[in-house]
Amino acid sequence: MSDDVLVERRGAALWLRLNRPERLNGLSPALVDGLDAGLDAAEADDDVRAVVVAAQGRMFCAGADLKYIQSLFSDPEDAAESQQGFLRRLGRTFDRLEAFEKPVIAAVHGYALAGGLELVLCADLVIASRSAGFGDAHANFGLIPGGGGTVRLPRRVGQSRAKYLMYTGETLPAAELADTDLVTRLVDDDQLVAEVDRIVASIAAKSPLGLTRMKQLSDDALAAPVPVGLRREIEVSVLHVHSHDFREGLDAFNAKRRPEFTGR
Repeated sequence: MSDDVLVERRGAALWLRLNRPERLNGLSPALVDGLDAGLDAAEADDDVRAVVVAAQGRMFCAGADLKYIQSLFSDPEDAAESQQGFLRRLGRTFDRLEAFEKPVIAAVHGYALAGGLELVLCADLVIASRSAGFGDAHANFGLIPGGGGTVRLPRRVGQSRAKYLMYTGETLPAAELADTDLVTRLVDDDQLVAEVDRIVASIAAKSPLGLTRMKQLSDDALAAPVPVGLRREIEVSVLHVHSHDFREGLDAFNAKRRPEFTGR
């Protein structure tokens, strides 16, 4: 594991904490590698039911480490290729996080800016403290998003508000985005970890297979016409009938007991 990402098991969740507080948790190759290693660990452990992305220090993530980005341009002839390599590496990890088969929760305190916001956009659920803030910020430095911001942000906050964040570079308080799909729940600062623990415990009591299939269906439906999504939902629901968890859920209901799901 990379020291740039601390991996901690809390109950049924694996917490991946960005750990470059001296650089405001700026995204670097080592940090991206640490996220990937954490996802490897979560994928390999059936007892891990959710992944939580959080951060050390006063800020969630200020975006890409601009000192690292600047170093890519030491040789102008290789600058474009180096930038493309970093963005593709970052994009692969962000895509993996977004499509991860287990629920992914972002626990956000402080600011999530630029690439930090793009990281948050890959989570299924975003639990934010009241002091948190979100901003695109690329325009403040003459940059443009390269980690999915122009694609994912409009889908979460709407096209107009996404353009406002991108054009102005402003940071909006989490409370101003609580009516969008970006912020799932807004909590008092001192309740952030407890609220995430509560949500994880609720998720852990459900069928892992059922949650994975619901996530896949929901995500796929965003890119498909409604009739196609509905047909696919029926197909997967019929397939799900053959699972252990489907039968266990009905047996537990009839026996008035808690179900014991296995993910099969």
